[in-house]
Amino acid sequence: MSLKGKNALVTGGSRGIGRTICVRLAQMGAHVLINYVSNPDAAEETRKIIIAAGGSADITPFNVADADMAQDTVKALIKKAGSIDILVNNAGITRDGLMARMKEADWDMVLDTNLKGSFISSKAAARSMMKKRWGRIVNISSVIGFSGNAGQVNYASAKAGMQGLTKSMAREFASRNITVNAVAPGYIVTDMTRDLPEEIQEKIRAEIPLASLGQPEDVAGAVAFLVSDDASYVTGNTIHVNGGMYM
Repeated sequence: MSLKGKNALVTGGSRGIGRTICVRLAQMGAHVLINYVSNPDAAEETRKIIIAAGGSADITPFNVADADMAQDTVKALIKKAGSIDILVNNAGITRDGLMARMKEADWDMVLDTNLKGSFISSKAAARSMMKKRWGRIVNISSVIGFSGNAGQVNYASAKAGMQGLTKSMAREFASRNITVNAVAPGYIVTDMTRDLPEEIQEKIRAEIPLASLGQPEDVAGAVAFLVSDDASYVTGNTIHVNGGMYM
């Protein structure tokens, strides 16, 4: 599954699942564009990991929720690199709270970053893909977008919205040989889940048929498949990576 000669933009690629996706795509031969918004040191660490392994990567800071900034930056990236062939919409935030107490600003912030940000980045990158008549877009959704979760009405709504975005873009771009799919992770071992009390982790594992949290590499593997030629006839679909938590 070689991606040699392809340019891949990964939003929110500085750490966690995003970092692992960046490393995996670089291992496959892609030149990776690592996006971040607030942690340049983490982005540089991701770049160093890729370079040390013999890969190729650059860092590109921009806020996916800022339409003008995102579109201008992606346009500049396309001009410099020649094209963006692969886009992974991974950038996302949480602002949890019960709906009755949730501030409208917390709703807007999560929807703007997690859903609108994917729309903005896809719209900007798709121009390059349509011109080349080849492209891969992968949206990182979540099991929460399918099951819902108390205290995360904003996050669940944004991730559920990504399913409609994915399917609609898949239909619109198919004639240009651009596939659009989603990956919906369950509970994955990241800095956030590591900080959960052990009793909470045990409760989560009890709800998962495979009885363990997933690894970032599990998500990166699904992304790797979807951007490869092996998935050239797969579009408008979601791969659930959740250990059977949601079936």
